[in-house]
Amino acid sequence: MYYNLKKEIIKNVVYISFILLLAIISTYVIYHKFEETRNTDVSSESLDIIYHETTGDKLSIRKVTPVTDSVGLSSKSYSITIKNNLTEDVDYSVKVVDDIKTIAEDECQEFQIPKEDIRISIKVNRNDNEIYDLNELEDNILYNGQINALDTDNIAIRVWVKQDSTLPRGSYMHYHGLLKIIEDINR
Repeated sequence: MYYNLKKEIIKNVVYISFILLLAIISTYVIYHKFEETRNTDVSSESLDIIYHETTGDKLSIRKVTPVTDSVGLSSKSYSITIKNNLTEDVDYSVKVVDDIKTIAEDECQEFQIPKEDIRISIKVNRNDNEIYDLNELEDNILYNGQINALDTDNIAIRVWVKQDSTLPRGSYMHYHGLLKIIEDINR
């Protein structure tokens, strides 16, 4: 039987190229499908606001687990990207408000963690984390900032139950909140 090495090499190169092409296209499609379901885009004329979590703008604590600030700062963050589409600076605020709709749907008003037991941190770009008790926020404003013209701010927010909470550990009390990015229209 006659064996042609050159034809065999060409055939194998074609097979390998086809498999690699199929793998690259599949990976691209899967990645972008996942990214679209994860990112929630809330935009205005001046700001593009992208919540990078499947929950969008919703904050939650599912169970009482008091932790120190250092542990709370290492917990999962809620990531937001804000992009300024204007050629001028824009002032904005990040607010944390109760998710009244979810609380009413779940009928869980009496199971809400008191705000004085909740710690929240915000980190904007490469700045240090700022940590507050949720009840300390004036008008529910977590952060006031200004985004430069055509610039982007990356925000990471974390919430946890503070260590000296008197709530029973492991109880099913929880917290439903919403993150609101409010553009200052007084320009």
